[in-house]
Amino acid sequence: MGDLEIRAAVAEDVRAIVGMLADDPLGAQRESPDDLAPYLTALERLSADPNQRLVVAVRDGRVVGTLQLTIIPGLSRRGTTRSIIEGVRIHADERGSGLGTQLIEWAISESRDSGCQLVQLTSDTSRTDAHRFYERLGFTASHTGFKLQL
Repeated sequence: MGDLEIRAAVAEDVRAIVGMLADDPLGAQRESPDDLAPYLTALERLSADPNQRLVVAVRDGRVVGTLQLTIIPGLSRRGTTRSIIEGVRIHADERGSGLGTQLIEWAISESRDSGCQLVQLTSDTSRTDAHRFYERLGFTASHTGFKLQL
């Protein structure tokens, strides 16, 4: 395996990112890889926000993973700053290679460096393999999440 680079996503990465987002049963229902316009608009908004980091993992010139890290200042927990890890995806060819661990460890390190005292994430209840992965990395399933589709 070649060297891994984790860097900010750019417009040229969007097709690969969306491909990974769509490459599972849940993502196949939610994503539209044939129309990149809304994703490119979202990337512009993310890139303009200093509390957002959309990154890609690149190996041998190829995007093989992605995640979004959001830094959230807050009042609760005595003014704790927290981060949220979202949209973690690993290319099918790289699953089981340790890349997911490297990406999450990168996000945790970035969170610490940004002054966060807490890292949180959500995972769809159907993703039992992902739950075991996050628990192995020290995350605790401590809350029940709720969503309201608007």
